[in-house]
Amino acid sequence: QVQLVESGGGLVQAGGSLRLSCAASGSIFIFNVMRWYRQAPGKQREFVAGVTNDAITTYADSVKGRFTISRDNAKNTVYLQMSSLKPEDTGVYSCNAWVRSIRNDYWGQGTQVTVSS
Repeated sequence: QVQLVESGGGLVQAGGSLRLSCAASGSIFIFNVMRWYRQAPGKQREFVAGVTNDAITTYADSVKGRFTISRDNAKNTVYLQMSSLKPEDTGVYSCNAWVRSIRNDYWGQGTQVTVSS
């Protein structure tokens, strides 16, 4: 029923920009918190950024000042604008949505971001 689909990944050079989207469909739930995570091969998944339904944002220190998270509540879509990309930003980016009303969360399948030097 509920599905999260990420898009916008690709190959970019260091210093470039990329915009990721995560669209939720199949429900009328309020996604109270939406977050982006990333994982590189051989590394642990790490938190990147999050946004609440009332637009409160948080960022990992490693991306602060370079990435911007935002959401469109009417579309149940969250975005991640990434600028000044570095090779260490490379990884699979996945979105997570937490639904307070059912005490559950959902994951997308991820989109690959590769930053070349």
